[in-house]
Amino acid sequence: MNLLNKTINSIAGQNETVRAQAKERLDQLIMPHWALGRLMDLALDLAGICGSIRPSVERKTIVVMAGDHGITDAGISLFPKEVTVEMVRGFVNGVAGINVLARQAGADVKVVDMGIAGDLSILAAEGNILDRKIASGTNNFAEKPAMSRDQAVRALEAGISVAQELADSTDLFGTGDMGIGNTSPSSAIVATLCQLPIADVVGRGTGLDDAQLVHKIDVLEKALSRNNPDPADPIDVISKVGGFEIAGIAGLVLGAAALKKPIIIDGFISTAGALLAGRLAPKSKEYMIAAHRSVEKGQVAALADLGKEPLLDLQFRLGEGTGAAVAMNLVEGAVAILTEMATFSEAAVSEAK
Repeated sequence: MNLLNKTINSIAGQNETVRAQAKERLDQLIMPHWALGRLMDLALDLAGICGSIRPSVERKTIVVMAGDHGITDAGISLFPKEVTVEMVRGFVNGVAGINVLARQAGADVKVVDMGIAGDLSILAAEGNILDRKIASGTNNFAEKPAMSRDQAVRALEAGISVAQELADSTDLFGTGDMGIGNTSPSSAIVATLCQLPIADVVGRGTGLDDAQLVHKIDVLEKALSRNNPDPADPIDVISKVGGFEIAGIAGLVLGAAALKKPIIIDGFISTAGALLAGRLAPKSKEYMIAAHRSVEKGQVAALADLGKEPLLDLQFRLGEGTGAAVAMNLVEGAVAILTEMATFSEAAVSEAK
């Protein structure tokens, strides 16, 4: 708990002095006042996060947290958990959706083994993935808690350690995930923390039909009743119904916030992790940028709880960090507006009267 507590206690809010300086400049840019709307809101946030009127977001890293889930044994996913290993190999080989969009955004992709059931030791030895494995997948939380409380803390601290390891080479973080079945723990986390019926936050995941969706809801309702996670204790929620990669994302968010670096939150699974981080350290929310609105309705509830309006709505449901990669282009645009566009006085343009 030492690293977790130290990190949480070190998270302060944005730099209000620099935000005021950025606001003054943005107010004077050569266009009708605040005519670029939310792009200017984003620029203001980036200045406050980075503590600079000229925030740097050039070095971008998308961290894909990966882990497996025992809940897949309850038949809540169309795909077997073996697909997690296969997809991670695709990430390493640079052929998946996240690789394509990260290249377009000029971002690196780092894959972290938080709890994959398969053997990726060769890839870890070659330096192609970061090894933070807590265990080979979580327990089936339809039958018993997903993990121990100690494992939950270790997973959170593993995410923090990844942020610290990548800090010297990263200005802008993005979150990503991989783990067959992980919409189920994400739904359980959101339902618990937001105090909503599970049916209100469960989606079709990888493409469940109506009957399969009803089964998924039934499994999760019973799992929540059996485990009874405490909404006032985020670590209890993680341990009872969470996933190693979701806890890793929460830790990554906490680590980025402690480092005063912006972090773009991807889709449903990442937003569930961000929700946990926000409950552990409310000030960490000031460092989060919501990338996009997922088709998973549980993400909408989590975003509302976080007070975040996503930058994009492109009907994404892939995960991996793909939404974060696309949103990185908007982050760079916001910084360019703040740092490159002239003010009325600089351009000798007459202001409106």
